[in-house]
Amino acid sequence: MILMSVALMGICIIQFYWLKNGIDLKATNFDSQVTYSLNRVKQRLENDANNYERMMERSGSSSILKEGKDAISKVLNPSLDAFRKDKLESQLANISWLNQPSLALSTISAPDLSRYLRIELLNQGIDLDYDFGVFSDEDEDYIITNGKYNVVNVSGNSSEGAVADRLSQSMHEVNLFDSEERKPVGSLRIFFPQKTSFLINSVLPALLSSIILTGLILFCFVYTINVILTQKKVSMMKTDFINNMTHEFKTPIATISLAADSIVNPMVKSNEKMIDRYADIIKQENKRMLNQVEKVLQIARLDKKDFELKLSKVNLNDSVSIAVENTKLRVNKRDGEIKSNLRAQNPLVIGDENHLSNVLHNLLDNAIKYSPAAPVISIETKDAKGGVEVIISDKGIGMSKEDLKRIFEKFYRVSTGNLHDVKGFGLGLSYVKAITDAHKGKVSVTSELNKGSSFTVYFPHDPELAK
Repeated sequence: MILMSVALMGICIIQFYWLKNGIDLKATNFDSQVTYSLNRVKQRLENDANNYERMMERSGSSSILKEGKDAISKVLNPSLDAFRKDKLESQLANISWLNQPSLALSTISAPDLSRYLRIELLNQGIDLDYDFGVFSDEDEDYIITNGKYNVVNVSGNSSEGAVADRLSQSMHEVNLFDSEERKPVGSLRIFFPQKTSFLINSVLPALLSSIILTGLILFCFVYTINVILTQKKVSMMKTDFINNMTHEFKTPIATISLAADSIVNPMVKSNEKMIDRYADIIKQENKRMLNQVEKVLQIARLDKKDFELKLSKVNLNDSVSIAVENTKLRVNKRDGEIKSNLRAQNPLVIGDENHLSNVLHNLLDNAIKYSPAAPVISIETKDAKGGVEVIISDKGIGMSKEDLKRIFEKFYRVSTGNLHDVKGFGLGLSYVKAITDAHKGKVSVTSELNKGSSFTVYFPHDPELAK
């Protein structure tokens, strides 16, 4: 059990480790894709800013750009030197950003930025909702959030302020309009609210498979352990049963053997009274053994459901009276006392008289066996809803809570401490439960250690109506 438990824990830890590694790998891959997309968007924004006409539209008539444009037009023939013209215009734009860095951010088109981000992210297979914004280092604020220009401080706007807070916590960021010669004038930031759920969903099939298979292994493990422990318990009970049965049969066999030896003795042969006496002993001991065998066979038939109830009308008050008379001799022999209180006004039930009588005798027999001193037993009948209750109480050794859970199991016997004179196979209460169930009745017990026990057996007037 320990080795299997350690192995199972090891498997769970390893699976957790690999699943965590899988999520971490997905997260790293996701971050790389986002970073690549942001860099692509950054390149597009810089290309837009390097376009002279777009620069003029965003920044107005800049003297530096206007003069540079005129100078380039005079020096170069556009049709012959288009490449050089574009390169010089790009350099001129960079010079403008050096003088007025805010001009670079003002060239960004919010709709174009939204489009660039969507295209680049989809190219990387990322189709999630996101917040994005352009942060100006000069203004120390977001000038664009989620495709909209901000004309006031976003912290003054509740909805845009919430977006700004999320963007400030984002790890996905790229600097804008920077180079080796100058610092960035701002940054583009993006935040994915559903990133965690996306990463988990990406490994969800493996996670669910792992949970299901591990759960199945765990169930099989627990079931196997339970079967092993149950088999061990049953094996111990069967061993006890065989030992008890051996002792139960040993006494009558020994008695029969002695009686048989005595009969063949020449001194006894001449005495007919002695022969009759020993013959009666053999008969009684043989009957005793047959009764013990019948008990075992009876339980076997009950287990296989290989029995039929011979139903008839039975007066439980009469059955209790007969059982008390048969038991009184044993109780009086131990200086005990047995009382009956037949309060049932309608004691008639439909059942098997023989089996119902055996149930009463088994319960009374237990009350006597588990009373260490003089037995004090009471038995009463009373009307119950739809049937009759028979209550048998004693002031014996009682039972623990653990015993109460198991007393109706086959072969189980309640421990009697230092007492070793309690005989039986541990089949009596199992038989009581089986017969009660067969009559659609119920049996319950209350007990307290060293104070006694009380069994309540309920039988319906008609088992057919109780179904």
